[in-house]
Amino acid sequence: MSKRVLPLLCALLPLLARAQNTAPMAVPIIDSIPPARDVASPGLIALSVDATDNTRGIFRMSETIPVATAGPLTLLYPKWLPGHHSDSGLVSQLAGLVVKAGGRVLPWRRDPVDVFAFHVDVPEGTSSVVAEFQYLSPTDVTQGRIVMSPAMLNLEWNAVVLYPAGFYARRIPVEATVKYPEGWKAATALEVASEDGATVHYKQVPLDVLVDSPVFAGANVRVETLAPGVRLDIVADQPEQLAATDEQIQFHRNLVTQAVKLFGAQHYNHYDLLLAISERQSSIGLEHHRSSENGVGLGYFTEWKDTVTGRSLLPHEYTHSWNGKYRRGADLWTPDYRTPMQGSLLWVYEGQTQFWGEVLAARSGLISHDEALGSLASIAAILDNAAGRKWRPLVDTTDDPVIAQRRPKGWRNWQRSEDYYNEGLLIWLDADSLLRELSHGAHSMDDFARAFFGVNDRDWGELTYTFDDVVHTLNAVQPYDWAGFLHTRVDQVNEHAPLAGFTRGGYRLVYTDTPTDWAKSQEKARKLTDLSYSIGLTLGKEGEITGVAWDSPAFNAGLTVSTKLIAVNGHALETDRLKAAIKAKKSPLSLLVRTGDIYRTVELKYDGGLRYPKLEKIGAGPASLDALLAPKL
Repeated sequence: MSKRVLPLLCALLPLLARAQNTAPMAVPIIDSIPPARDVASPGLIALSVDATDNTRGIFRMSETIPVATAGPLTLLYPKWLPGHHSDSGLVSQLAGLVVKAGGRVLPWRRDPVDVFAFHVDVPEGTSSVVAEFQYLSPTDVTQGRIVMSPAMLNLEWNAVVLYPAGFYARRIPVEATVKYPEGWKAATALEVASEDGATVHYKQVPLDVLVDSPVFAGANVRVETLAPGVRLDIVADQPEQLAATDEQIQFHRNLVTQAVKLFGAQHYNHYDLLLAISERQSSIGLEHHRSSENGVGLGYFTEWKDTVTGRSLLPHEYTHSWNGKYRRGADLWTPDYRTPMQGSLLWVYEGQTQFWGEVLAARSGLISHDEALGSLASIAAILDNAAGRKWRPLVDTTDDPVIAQRRPKGWRNWQRSEDYYNEGLLIWLDADSLLRELSHGAHSMDDFARAFFGVNDRDWGELTYTFDDVVHTLNAVQPYDWAGFLHTRVDQVNEHAPLAGFTRGGYRLVYTDTPTDWAKSQEKARKLTDLSYSIGLTLGKEGEITGVAWDSPAFNAGLTVSTKLIAVNGHALETDRLKAAIKAKKSPLSLLVRTGDIYRTVELKYDGGLRYPKLEKIGAGPASLDALLAPKL
């Protein structure tokens, strides 16, 4: 045999052997679900929700759904949820589904590809089907967000509705009825048609408006009018938590006043700021067009000085009525709740809302000028010290709601998370300072807000936009290479956060050995000790390590989340003792730590002292950042 043939045969033998093995062919994936079309659905859906089982957290639904013809019918459970920016529908908590026609039970089968879809064969002569099912809301935080307790509930319609495939959500009319626990009051942007004891009948609305109009209800409710057509609806675990002072309510009235002055238009016919104060119902911050869901812990009013870090929540969610609900990125708008959302412009949707949320919190008096500076310093420091900046551009974080589903991360400082919120804020702060500089103080982001969001007063439809629309509006305010400005900050990897807005605005980010009042409030609210900028970790109240910065002294000492710090330099852990040891700048620190049932001693090398971020004023003259935070007259 030729010396050339033998190597060839040796190479072919594995392939010949492989050819004798079974080799299946891929089964094609068939999408049998009708796509959404902009046509009217067969008729009015009647949705009845029994929300009285507030001890076990069970919502029970009966839904009558019109059908046009016999044959295949696909019912969809909402999957891609507005405001969540991801496919985070709660189909795993739907249970007990039974579909009937004329009193007869119809078999259903779940779609093998899209598990949010249910297929039913409708018999001849059927004009409607009835779907009965339950939503088993979480009773413990390990199951998800708790939305029902003995004292209150948060009804999100996307959790309790099925809808027919094949139609835009805006073309599906729904008439909803809810039975609440006796003696409870409900608040929502929906308008009431009639009430029968504890049962409330709401006026007919399209499905997209229904899903966009959640309900807060409870035994302890207080309603305050902030402006004509704008209400603050407060629901609390305990009646004493409703005790807001006149001054506190006035701050919330100022929020509405300042927002309307800023944008110059309102994109709702009426608006409800829904506010839950609870230690049982999980917190939330979720935007809607004519309302917002806002959930905070106890003491929002009664411990006002200690809840400062939570007071930018309502300004943020209220701003979304303009930015995110009315003006929305074109690739994020979808016709139904099955079509995937694309978040390439979330640094505008959320980033600029975060920016205006901070500004409006300061302008309204919900936070002071110094508290605003403390908040901005914290944001700047977190992002400027994010190790993940070395590999992950900001635009990639707009996919994080889909990638990570907002699950906890072990190395958040390196992985990055949804940084488009706060880094978006810094970009728009940068833009504001540049607009002021280029125009010699004549223009600012206020002009952009009025031009971009303040159109078509009282229109509460949706007006989509693209990157080019954003650039065009900026150029109309002040000519500049805004496309390059934004591409550099959004699409490229940048070693440092965009901090030029501070230096142009009359401040610089520095580090001192004393935390700001804002940082102290944040530590107290989060129940942790933040040593991120010195040894590179955060500690929970029992010494558990809750965060480790990538490539920090703590990281290089081998520390991780879930490890518990037991002792420092031979003494039992006390946070003040740990801070004193760091401040003494004596390296290394000897740390006794425990991971599971394993104890070990690690040597942490660091001699830089305590470091906390702060914004320091540059010069003695007026600063444009101060002008940005000042209320509009």
